Amino acid sequence: MGEKRDFKFDKKAEKYDDGYEGRFSEKFYELVIENVSLSDGMNILDMGCGTGTILYRLSQKCSINGYGIDVEEKMLEQARKKCPDMQTMNCSCDSTPFDDGSFDGIVACMAYHHFPDKDGFSKECARLLKKGGRLYIADPKLPLPLRKAVNTALEIHKVHGRIYTADEVTANFSEYGFRKVYDKSDAYAQIICLERI
Repeated sequence: MGEKRDFKFDKKAEKYDDGYEGRFSEKFYELVIENVSLSDGMNILDMGCGTGTILYRLSQKCSINGYGIDVEEKMLEQARKKCPDMQTMNCSCDSTPFDDGSFDGIVACMAYHHFPDKDGFSKECARLLKKGGRLYIADPKLPLPLRKAVNTALEIHKVHGRIYTADEVTANFSEYGFRKVYDKSDAYAQIICLERI
């Protein structure tokens, strides 16, 4: 799709779930599944859906209308196998084909730090969410010295990825009409819940 990416996952797609990345992501998946508020019939969008694990697990909790986007076609192929009744498509997080106010909830699990245009993502979430809709961002949580070291290394190598604190994520979204509902963490993982006001 032409979106600049810091890492490519297309060659790992078939083995992602059973490989190191899938095992490492499990803590983030658990945080999302435990904390996303759902009811039957909700429209839920997974931004950076990867192999569809989050959508599949959320659908085991409630009868949702699931949608997923990703820039990696090979990952989407796995998501379509896992979630054949859901709509998945190849597009960027800052420009989607959905109508305004289409979603009750949006999830970005282990994806936010990869997104090259954080402001574009924030604007798109504000456009897509219904008033009162919730955005859930699950991303790494690192202690200050390690976070600074990682972010410095990413800058030196001209990689656009960046690790944020919950307060930084909240600040990034505040000007787009979001307020923080809560943030929680477990070991190296955190989830920030933001509401469209």
